[in-house]
Parts: sequence; structure tokens; C-alpha cells
Amino acid sequence: MTAAELAQRLIRNVDQPEQQHFVRPPLYDSVGTRLAPGTAAEKLSASVDVVAPGKITCPYHFHHAQEEMFVILEGCGTLRVAGEMLPLRSGDVIFIPPGPQYPHQIINTSDAPLKYLSIGTREQPEICEYPDSDKFLASAGPSGERTFDQLHRRGAGLDYWDGEP
Repeated sequence: MTAAELAQRLIRNVDQPEQQHFVRPPLYDSVGTRLAPGTAAEKLSASVDVVAPGKITCPYHFHHAQEEMFVILEGCGTLRVAGEMLPLRSGDVIFIPPGPQYPHQIINTSDAPLKYLSIGTREQPEICEYPDSDKFLASAGPSGERTFDQLHRRGAGLDYWDGEP
């Protein structure tokens, strides 16, 4: 591989990838830059997220397989985790293992933008649960791709033999 090809597969500058604006009034408003797509990364994902003052990036959730780490780069806010509210400030590093004991959500409780680096494993298959809305997401696919994605509410469920001959 040439140096240029290696650089393309192995290096990302946080200012180069396209930013995506995620907004759902009244609570959610953030800008995210996904860094791993197109790289040689097979098990890691990374993004830089900037949360607007008083807003949230995503619903309260936990993963059954994925492990996450967040590095607070600028600003301050609150980590809602396991039913508690923990203060966050620039320089903090947050480690979230998989499992139902660590549902989490980062909230910008300040009057300035909150910027952080998200790093996570891309484990497949994955089940992500959302305790506030009683939903779950099941996803699976080869090499970290999500070719199967199903979001449902918890409910009565089905019998194992339902629909089978």
C-alpha cells in the first residue's frame, strides 16, 4: 500500500468528515461527526458530538454487547447513569460497560455547547434497550455492518412456534 492509501484507511481528522445534525424538539439537538466509516476499523466506532445547551444527544439506553467510552473535550454537563445524575466537565473520561446495570445518557445541563469524543466497540449481534420508552433495538450484520435492524416495544411477545407449520 502507498502512504496515501495507508493514510486514507488509518487516519481521520475530526474536522474533515461530514457533520450530521440530529434534532428532535424539544429535547434532542446535537451535531455528530462519524470518524470510522471508510477506515480499516473493524471493531471500533468513533465520533465527535457537540450537544447544544440544555439538550441531549440520544435517549437513555444500555447495550448488551457494546462497550463505550466518552471523553469530554469542551464544556460541562451531566451523565445520567443507573438512575443517578453525575456532573461532567472538560477532561473527564467515562467508561460504560455493556449490561442493564449501566443505562446512560449525556445531557448538556450548561448554557454553552458540550463537545465530546465517543468511542465504542461494534459488537454484533447487539441488543440496545431504552428503559424510558420500553423499547429495544436488535441489530446484526457482518463486519460491524447493521444489515438487520429491528426496533420494537416490549410486549407480550410470541410463542416460539407461532407461524411455524
